[in-house]
Amino acid sequence: MNADFANFHEAFMRRALAVARCGWGATHPNPMVGALIVEAGEIVAEGFHAKAGEPHAEIVALRALGRAPEPDATLYVTLEPCCTEGRTPPCTGAILASGIRRVVVGATDPNPRHAGRGFELLRAAGVEVVTGVLAEECTDLNLIFNHWIATGRPLLAAKIATTIDGRIACRTGESKWITGEAARADVMRWRRLFPAIAVGAGTVASDDPQLTARLPEGVWCPRRFVFDGALSIATLNPLPRLLSDEWRSRTTIVTSERQHSVVVRKLEELGVQVWRLPAEEGVVSSAAFTERCAREGVTGVLVEGGSRLLSGLIQTRALDYLLAYRAPRVFADASSIPVATGLRVELPSVGLRLAEVRHSVFGDDQLMRGRIVYPDTLEIDTTPGEEHGAGDHHCGCDHD
Repeated sequence: MNADFANFHEAFMRRALAVARCGWGATHPNPMVGALIVEAGEIVAEGFHAKAGEPHAEIVALRALGRAPEPDATLYVTLEPCCTEGRTPPCTGAILASGIRRVVVGATDPNPRHAGRGFELLRAAGVEVVTGVLAEECTDLNLIFNHWIATGRPLLAAKIATTIDGRIACRTGESKWITGEAARADVMRWRRLFPAIAVGAGTVASDDPQLTARLPEGVWCPRRFVFDGALSIATLNPLPRLLSDEWRSRTTIVTSERQHSVVVRKLEELGVQVWRLPAEEGVVSSAAFTERCAREGVTGVLVEGGSRLLSGLIQTRALDYLLAYRAPRVFADASSIPVATGLRVELPSVGLRLAEVRHSVFGDDQLMRGRIVYPDTLEIDTTPGEEHGAGDHHCGCDHD
C-alpha cells in the first residue's frame, strides 16, 4: 500500500473511529464499532453499534444507505466483521449480499476462534480486503472487550493522579485537587466507559464520593464497589451518599464472608448489595472478586483507590491496566501519601512497567496509560514500619 493510498484509508478510518465512540460505554459486553460506506471519495452512510443485541455497525451503515451500493463503494469498519451467528446474523453475510467489493478494516477480532475468519470468508467470495489500517487505535478503542474476550475476566484498571514525585495526597490526606479541571473531566469520560468503579472504605469515609460520571449530556452511574472488610461504612453517621442516594441499588459492598449477618441485613435493607467473599486478615481475595465479577458479567472495573486497595491489588498481580495522571506539582515530603507500597524493588528492571503506552495532555497535566507488565517474581516488603496506605486515601482527581 503506497503512502498516498494509506493516508486516504486512514482519513476515513479516523472518521469511523469517531463514529464508533458514539457507543462509548453503552455496548458492554460487546465492542464499540464504527462503519462508513464511501463512494467516489465521499461518505454516503455511517453507522455504529449502539447496544448489545442491536444491529452491528456494518448493518446500521448499510440500512442508512437505503439502496444498493455503487460499484466503487468501499466499506470502512473499525473491527473485523463478525462471521458467526449470535444475537444478530453474521455481518459477513450482509456485506456479501449488499454487493460491496472492497472492505477496509482496522483491528482483527481478538477472539482466537474467530480472528481472521471474517477476512477469509470475504476474500473467498472475491471481496478485496485491506486490513490493519490504524490497527493500534482501533484495538485501543476496545480495551475492556479485548481483555474480556481473551481472558474471560474483567479488566481491572487503576486510575491515579499524582505529583511529579508520585504522591496522591499530602501528609494530612488532603488531595483536592492535584490535577486540574481538564484532567478531572477526562476521568469522567473514563468513568462512563467502565461498567463499574471500585474504591476502599477509607476513601468513602474521608471523601464521601458519588462515583458517578458527570458529563455535559448528563449524569450516569456505573456499578459502584466499595471494598470494606470490616463493614465500617455501615457505622458512619450520616450515611455516605453511596448508601443513600438515588443510585444506591447500584452500590455493592465487598466484604469478608465472615462478616456478621446483622450488619449485612442492615445494608441490604438500605437497597445495597453485599458480596461476602473469601478474605485473609480482613482483606478480600482479589481472585474471588474478579471471579464473582465474571459470573455476573461485569467486564471492567475502574479502581480509584485508595493507596491500601491499590497496594493489595498490585501485590496479588490483580491490576491489569493503569491510567496515571500527573500534575506539575512536587510535594518533596516523605510523609505524603504514595500511590502504593508493599513491594521490595532493588533494581529498576524488577519493577512494574507499562506496555502499549499512550500519552495525552490536559492543560498542564499529562496522562500516561498502558497495560501493566509484572516482573517474573514480586518480592513483598516485610520490613516493619508505618503503612502509608493505612488511611486508604483517595487518588486525587475524583470531583468528590
